[in-house]
Amino acid sequence: MAEPDEETAGRHPNRVRLAIKLTIVVLAVLLATAVTAIYLASERLGDQIRRYPGVFSGLDDSARPAPTAAMNLLLVGSDSLATQPTTGTEATRPGFVPGAQRSDVIMLVHIDAGYHKATVVSLPRDSWVNVPGHGMAKINASYSIGGPTLLVRTVEGLTGLRVDHFAVIDFAGFEALTDAVGGIDVTIDRTTTFGTLVLHAGPNHLDGTQALGYVRQREGLPGGDLDRVERHQNALRALLRKAVANGSFSDPVRAYRFLDVLTRWITVDETMTNGELRSLGWQLRGLRPGAVTFLTAPVSGLGREGTQSVVYLDPGRDAQLWRYAGADDVEGYLRAHPGSALGNSTP
Repeated sequence: MAEPDEETAGRHPNRVRLAIKLTIVVLAVLLATAVTAIYLASERLGDQIRRYPGVFSGLDDSARPAPTAAMNLLLVGSDSLATQPTTGTEATRPGFVPGAQRSDVIMLVHIDAGYHKATVVSLPRDSWVNVPGHGMAKINASYSIGGPTLLVRTVEGLTGLRVDHFAVIDFAGFEALTDAVGGIDVTIDRTTTFGTLVLHAGPNHLDGTQALGYVRQREGLPGGDLDRVERHQNALRALLRKAVANGSFSDPVRAYRFLDVLTRWITVDETMTNGELRSLGWQLRGLRPGAVTFLTAPVSGLGREGTQSVVYLDPGRDAQLWRYAGADDVEGYLRAHPGSALGNSTP
């Protein structure tokens, strides 16, 4: 075989260097294009979210619990039965009308300082608590009287934890999210009926309409509203599990479709900017359903206050729960009170 002449051999290193430079330039352009596309997509999704103005602006910061490295999100499910959505940019009706709307679902989501685990604590809507400026009342009355701001004040006073963000979604939004992930799978203890919906003992696969019946049913459940609270938690857990299982958080196309639905149906406080949403999404990228604990604020019993049926919270155990949560050690509370976390099936 003929040896390459010196001139040809001398040009090879230059060609290699040129190829490397071109490759770097191409990769840089592709990376910049991808980053730009992700940014623009996140801006579009963020712009779809409806914001509640002034949720925190009316609060006396010096009287509130101190901020920490952890994050507490107050998640509300509106009990509006309007045929038109009341939350998110899909809303065609007012999102909040004083006295006309109460919160059917109230959950405080505590995300630990390392963003590795989360605890979702349900506060029964009929919990008899102190509503600042209004005395003792059902906790969901605080939302009806004073909207998100008064509900935040009430929850902070009850838990001693600072609420960093507020979000609300209505029944129509929950139904849309369920359909967006292809339905959810829940297990119930015994067969129940709700209108034309029959839920069989054991596993059930539910589409959006059926899932809505599952979380709304109260009659026919042994524990009434307390059992329904467990169903709320179980539905949210099932939704998270299904979203992870079908790639709604990992596959770019599926993720965009899921987030497109979510951002059109949810309303958040105005301090949750697009940039903060991107940051939160990045911080939570490793959080999995198995690292999310669901439980209900401890209850001492049921009773009546005048004509109202109410739920009495257990002051001692509640204080203990919030203390453990504030220390990012809900596991410690569960060791002291085994069986408190949501089980694999619900009534």
